[in-house]
Amino acid sequence: MQENVALGIAIVLFGSILNGSFALPMKRMPAWRWENTWLVYSTVGMLALPWIAAAVTVPQLGEVFHHASLRSFLLVLLFGFGAGTGSMLFGLGIARLGLALGFAIILGITASLGSLLPLAILHPERLATRQGFALMVGTLIVVLGIALCSVAGRRRERETAVTAPSTPRSGFGVGLIICIFSGVLSAMLNFAFLFGKEFQDLSLSAGASPTVASNPIWALALSAGFISNGGYCIYLLQKNRTWATFSAPMSSGGYWLGGILMGFLWFGSIAFYGMGAARLGALGGIIGWPVYMAMIIVTANLWGAVTGEWAKASPRSVAYSWAGITLLLMAIYVISLAG
Repeated sequence: MQENVALGIAIVLFGSILNGSFALPMKRMPAWRWENTWLVYSTVGMLALPWIAAAVTVPQLGEVFHHASLRSFLLVLLFGFGAGTGSMLFGLGIARLGLALGFAIILGITASLGSLLPLAILHPERLATRQGFALMVGTLIVVLGIALCSVAGRRRERETAVTAPSTPRSGFGVGLIICIFSGVLSAMLNFAFLFGKEFQDLSLSAGASPTVASNPIWALALSAGFISNGGYCIYLLQKNRTWATFSAPMSSGGYWLGGILMGFLWFGSIAFYGMGAARLGALGGIIGWPVYMAMIIVTANLWGAVTGEWAKASPRSVAYSWAGITLLLMAIYVISLAG
């Protein structure tokens, strides 16, 4: 059992590293506007790959959907649409606050809501147990880590006067509001996973492996999420007249590969999260979620440092950032004890 839990957490952590890295190609695509990049990424990661994965890994996929209840369909689609809206705001938030701070604020909120609310709703009797206590303490440490990362990011913005002209920043306040709403809505992706258990059970009955039985959930939820992402991108492409950017001479094949890579990294992270959470038992989606979120933040902060987001920040601001990352690593350990 201990080996199963350790392997499950390791798989979740690997998925989180992929997620913390998925937005990195955006830094190497200055000729594309946000809507160009995000449309390619969301088409691949939210629409194409989830259905390919479900069709390949789940036998009799049509029968699985046929026998599922209307309630399960509606819940997964509703939560998927909400999570997709959160993902859309996520793209706008990190464009304003940067990889490090944007990831920290959004995913800190997502980690807290995505684990504690399902635990309180689905397993209220476990709140007073060792598992519930470890999860609540770990989530509290996540919140404290996020607070330190936020302070670091606010200080960095004051100290860094020059931003790239291609980055649509409009001030810390607006970016913070966008990130908060993104964090609240993004938590709904875990709700879709937890409240879509009927699809997992039907997939298992059809002969799917336990590690990929959640793929029908991702196919439905992420398709619903694509509606808000793709729709908003198309609106911006029309409004800003940036359709032509896709075929402009400066848009090389590397730009298309970058957007496609973002989609592969992002969906790969979701798939590995589902595999790892399946190995963590009945509370897999509750225990694994904050671990997943915290390691994403750590990864994004490391990438932010590597790509020079903190190059002009003061030593004190950098110290706040690393203190926040340290707390997030502590949170991963504490939450893993709930296993």
